[in-house]
Amino acid sequence: MSAYVIARVNVTDPEQYAEYTKRTPAVITSFGGRFLARGGQTVTIEGPEAEGRIVVLEFDTLENAVACFRSPAYKEVKQFRLGAAEMQLLAVEGI
Repeated sequence: MSAYVIARVNVTDPEQYAEYTKRTPAVITSFGGRFLARGGQTVTIEGPEAEGRIVVLEFDTLENAVACFRSPAYKEVKQFRLGAAEMQLLAVEGI
């Protein structure tokens, strides 16, 4: 069953964060993931105004999604994000 990862990102250092965004696709694709949305225009339809960058990823399974972000490869890439952005990552199983 497919799973989705939603990232809510507040970028504080765009130059350093750009290094993170260059390196993440290889890690994500190695776990069968693909980007569905990556920081495009966001419109709040209801509730508090959304702030920052929104990223949506799709994986074949919830296990693959979790494994990706707990992997040594991601932990290495994550170092480029630390100090450049605050991020909330959520994984949800599809229907």
